[in-house]
Amino acid sequence: MRTAAQQAGDAAEALVAEQLAAAGWTILGRNLRVGRAELDIVAVDPGGPNLVIVEVRWRSRRDYGLAEETIDHAKWARLRRAAFTLVEYGSIHAAQVLPRLPLRFDLVVLEPGGRLRHHRHVDAG
Repeated sequence: MRTAAQQAGDAAEALVAEQLAAAGWTILGRNLRVGRAELDIVAVDPGGPNLVIVEVRWRSRRDYGLAEETIDHAKWARLRRAAFTLVEYGSIHAAQVLPRLPLRFDLVVLEPGGRLRHHRHVDAG
């Protein structure tokens, strides 16, 4: 059973994936477990093209700061390790080979009212 907060996070990730797909991105996977880390969205940005690891953050309110402030160096380190492990493995599952493209990390924030902020080329290191 998922908590209300987890369900809201799932809905935020689904909305972001829909928005990216509508913008021409190819969504390769969502909520991928790689070791102990989870990659929210793995996609191809046709504008690069780049293989992009998208971390999604949402907030229902700003009382305790911006959603961007909720991701720290340790979280980025876990995401980097997971992403490089996934790229080294070369596929998401047996039927889906990852394209050989430059790797990029993005952060997408969803705020109340459905407002998105997309931060490209986030320094994940």
